Amino acid sequence: MKRNMSDTDPANNSSTKRRTSWHHTAYSTAFSFVILMGIVSLFSDMTHEGAAGIIGAYLSLAGASAATIGFVSGLGELIGYSLRIATGWWADRTHHYWGMVIVGYCIDCAAIPALALISPDGWIWACVLIVVQRMGKAIKKPSKDTIISFAATQSGVGKSFAVQEFLDQLGAVLGPVLLFVIMSVQQGQDMFDTYRLCFAILGLPALATIVSLLIARHRFPHPERFEAPTRDNHRLHSSGTFICYIAAISLFACGFIDFPLITMHISNQGIVPSSFLPLIYAFAMGVDGIAALIFGWLYDRHGMGILTVSTVISSVFAPFIFCGGTIATTIIGVALWGVGMGAQESIMKAAVTDLVPAKSRSTGFGVFQVFFGIFWFLGSWATGALYDVNIWGMVAFSVIAQWASLPLFYHLSSMRRTSTTEQR
Repeated sequence: MKRNMSDTDPANNSSTKRRTSWHHTAYSTAFSFVILMGIVSLFSDMTHEGAAGIIGAYLSLAGASAATIGFVSGLGELIGYSLRIATGWWADRTHHYWGMVIVGYCIDCAAIPALALISPDGWIWACVLIVVQRMGKAIKKPSKDTIISFAATQSGVGKSFAVQEFLDQLGAVLGPVLLFVIMSVQQGQDMFDTYRLCFAILGLPALATIVSLLIARHRFPHPERFEAPTRDNHRLHSSGTFICYIAAISLFACGFIDFPLITMHISNQGIVPSSFLPLIYAFAMGVDGIAALIFGWLYDRHGMGILTVSTVISSVFAPFIFCGGTIATTIIGVALWGVGMGAQESIMKAAVTDLVPAKSRSTGFGVFQVFFGIFWFLGSWATGALYDVNIWGMVAFSVIAQWASLPLFYHLSSMRRTSTTEQR
C-alpha cells in the first residue's frame, strides 16, 4: 500500500502543529478581546438600558404626550443612526477606531446621569439629553462594531456578536433590576424625584464603562491586526446582496416599536405597578441575550436563513402587548420583542461582517445603521401617532411592516447560498 508522505514527514507534522498552535493562540486572543469589549458593553447597558425602562414614564410625568414620546424616541434614533454613515466613513478614512469609540462612550455615558438634573416640567431638556445620548452612540458605534468584527473573523462571526449581545443584555438586565430595588426602597416618595435618583445612581456604571474601555484600549491598541489581510480574497461581496439586506432591515426597523411606548402603554393601562416597569424591561433584555446566543450559534452553522426565522418569531409581539390587556399576554409579547432585539443586535451585525470587506466595513456598518435608524424613526413616529388614534391600526402597521421584510431575507439567503456554491 502506498503511503502519503505527509503523514510520515516530521517536517510536515511539525509545520501542521505550529499552524494549529498559531490558530489556537489567535482564536484565544481574539476571543479575549471580544469578552473584554463585552464587559464594556455590560456597564454601558446598565447605564442607558437601565434608563430606557423608565424614560417613557419619566417623560410623561414631565409633561410629554404619547406622540411626543414616539417622535423624540424616533428622532433620537434618526439622528443617532444618520450620523453613523459619516462617523463610519471617517473611521475607515483615518483608522482612528479607538478615538471614535472613546469619545462616543464619554458622551453616551454622561447624558444619562444628567437627566437627574431635569426639573418637573423640563421635558424639553430631557428630550435634548436623550438625543445627545444617541449622538454619542452614533460616534462610537460603527468603530466599535468594526473592531469587534476584526476579532470576530478569528473567533466566529455569529458567536462573537452573540457573546457581545449577551453581555450587553446582562447589563441591560442588571440596570433595570438595580432601579427596581431603588424604586422599591423609595415607595411612597414622589415618583418624579425617585426617577431622578435612579438616573443619578446610573452614573456609577457609566464611570465603570469608561474605566473598562480604557483598559481594553491599553491591552489591545491595534485590533485591526486580528483579521488576516487575505481573508477578503476568499469572500464574496456583492452590492446587490447588500442592497437587498438594507431593504430588509429597513422594513424590519419600521415595524419594530420602541420600548418607551410599550412601557407607557403598560403604565397607562395599569397592567403592572409602575415600580415593576424596570423588571419588565429587564425580562426583555434577558430574553434578548439568550436569543442572541442561540441565533448567533445558528448563524455560524446555517447562515443568513436564520434572519428569516428570527423575524417570523418576533414579528407578532405587538398584538400580545397592546391587545391582550393581561399580565400573561404582556409577558409573551415582551419576550417576542426581546427575540427581535437579540437578532437585531447580533446576527444582523454578523451579516454586515460577511457582506462588507474589512477596508470599508465601518462605512458598511454606518450605511446599515443609518437606514435602520431612518426607518426606525419613521416607524416610531407612525406608531406613536397611531397609538393616540387607533391601537389596532398601530398593531397592524407593526406586524405588516415586519412581515414585508421576510421575502427579502429569504431572497438574500438564497443569493448567498448560490454564490457560495459557485465559489466552491
